[in-house]
Amino acid sequence: MSTSDDSLQPVVGAGCLALADFLAELSPSEWDTPSLCEGWRLREVVAHLTMPARYSEEAFMAELRQCGFDFTVLSNRVASRDSELPSADLVGQLRSDVMQHWTPPGGGYAGALNHVVVHGLDVTVPLGRPRVFPDATVRQVLEDLTSGGVHAHFGTEITGRLVATDIDWSHGDGREVTGSAQDLILHLTARRNPVESQTPVR
Repeated sequence: MSTSDDSLQPVVGAGCLALADFLAELSPSEWDTPSLCEGWRLREVVAHLTMPARYSEEAFMAELRQCGFDFTVLSNRVASRDSELPSADLVGQLRSDVMQHWTPPGGGYAGALNHVVVHGLDVTVPLGRPRVFPDATVRQVLEDLTSGGVHAHFGTEITGRLVATDIDWSHGDGREVTGSAQDLILHLTARRNPVESQTPVR
């Protein structure tokens, strides 16, 4: 799917709202489920995802300075601290106009879409629930992850021909690596799926 970056803003907004609707129905115990992000429960993932809704650029930079400009340290600190916020507050922040228009530095709306979809899978997969994002959205994320070296940010390499088994999408040449669209996204972003998928990456 070829699309301009600006045209992805409504897709980002729809993704935030779909994930918020999913989260709003979870029980307190489900919020404490270990996510696909090592050491984080679902609530830490959502606290991390919604950080832009709580911190201005000035507040973010102040936190980053306190962490020695180490973004990993900052992410863990904020996720741990803000995970204690009421889940309803975190869901409300995900629905905010700020989140619908936020873009990561240098990443544009494509980066924002990757952010919400990948972290959305970090939440839905451990619960064994279907993805909340439509086919066109996950196809766009796969396109972005396999172009311009985006996948390398996660320390992964593309070897062979990636083929999605549940949507019309493929990339590359050589030996086929198959799986559902969400499993291919997890594969490209170095996630380890703790539950057996119906279409594991092979």
